[in-house]
Amino acid sequence: MQAVKIYTTAVCPFCIRAKQILKAKGVLAIDEVRIDTDPAARTQMMEATGRRTVPQIYIGNTHVGGCDDLMALDKAGELVPLLNAH
Repeated sequence: MQAVKIYTTAVCPFCIRAKQILKAKGVLAIDEVRIDTDPAARTQMMEATGRRTVPQIYIGNTHVGGCDDLMALDKAGELVPLLNAH
C-alpha cells in the first residue's frame, strides 16, 4: 500500500473525515503533519500544493488535494487502485 501523508490541524472536521475515509479503505498508517503547531510545515505545504487549506493529502507521490477531492476520487472508484499502486 502507498504511503499516505496528510497536512492537518487539530480541529479541522474535513481532516477528521479524510482520515476516516482512508482508514475505512485499509490505510493503517497515516503520516499526519500538523501545520497549526509547525509554521515551517505550513509554509512547506503551501509551496508544495499552492493551497492554504487543510487537509492536503498525498498518496505516494500523488497530491490528491483536500477532503472533497478524496471523496470524489473514491466515488469515481479511483481511490483504492491509487492506494494499492506500487
